[in-house]
Amino acid sequence: MNTAQFVETLADLSFKDAFNPYADACGDFDRDDAPAIRRTNLKLVLDAAIESKVDSIWIARDLGYRGGRRTGLALTDEAHLNDHSTLYGNLPLARATRGPAISERTATVIWQTLNRIQRPVFLWNVFPLHPHEPGDPQSNRCHTRAERSACRPLLAWLLERLVPRVVVAVGRDAQFALADLGIDAMQVRHPSYGGQSDFISGIEGLYGLPILSKSPQQLAML
Repeated sequence: MNTAQFVETLADLSFKDAFNPYADACGDFDRDDAPAIRRTNLKLVLDAAIESKVDSIWIARDLGYRGGRRTGLALTDEAHLNDHSTLYGNLPLARATRGPAISERTATVIWQTLNRIQRPVFLWNVFPLHPHEPGDPQSNRCHTRAERSACRPLLAWLLERLVPRVVVAVGRDAQFALADLGIDAMQVRHPSYGGQSDFISGIEGLYGLPILSKSPQQLAML
């Protein structure tokens, strides 16, 4: 399977109460060609990650409604599309939505940290779609075991092609989900719900970064 086939396979996935950003369009926010834009975004990043031989892969739980649902890129909101582009050599990543760019707190912390590392890192989710509560597309829910099992072949393909030095589970939910799929990963705390400081210190230790001294008030503003 090549990267184009990978993206098409991803676009073919369908689950109840789950938005597939590579096939579905949101009537409230998306441009008419939004799914195609998100497929292109992902293929550009994936091709670049394979070519640059990524140092590591960070895997969170699932796409969020303010981030990957809109961009097609894990742990990346519209406010940080340019950062994602720059990480891989100024890729022509594009917005798929209308209106002002939306930011997400988790993505903000992730990208502030990635910009300090300055190494190729590929971002993904155990469940690579956006699961939401029934009748409420602009919400988040945890994916089910059946949903993640159905997506395991895609994750296995990514790990085989990228051959990362380390797999990082972003959050305990992601680590448990990866363990359920038989994948070992180093866990760092998820940066949401007061976990910013622990996430940053965990990544600093993993990558040998200088300790970033910030007060709890400053971290809360990330």
